[in-house]
Amino acid sequence: MTEPTNETLLVVDGHSLAFRAFYALPVENFSTAAGQATNAVWGFATMLSQVIEAEKPDHLGVAFDMKGGTFRNDMLPQYKGTREAAPEELLTQLPLIQRMLKALGVTYIEKQGYEGDDIIATLATMGD
Repeated sequence: MTEPTNETLLVVDGHSLAFRAFYALPVENFSTAAGQATNAVWGFATMLSQVIEAEKPDHLGVAFDMKGGTFRNDMLPQYKGTREAAPEELLTQLPLIQRMLKALGVTYIEKQGYEGDDIIATLATMGD
């Protein structure tokens, strides 16, 4: 067991923040010259920077869901079965958000078969 430290780890639910950013800003007002929507990218960057400024974490990670089912779908096929698909304008921005995070040196984590929430719970448990 390691010695406890006073360092803080902030783990962000990347999909949740991206969805929130997408719906907070009108898609028609944020796009590249080629027509690529960027409202979620802009909103994600803005909201993440506000959280970082407010919390001042020593370490930061962003957890994302991956395309495809999880172990929960195997256990319960109707898991999240009534949810509507995410808008394509949002889905095309997720790789841009991840590229932005990588360029900024922010670790993002995703694992096939698991949700971002599972990653967050694992990291939080490890931090105890």
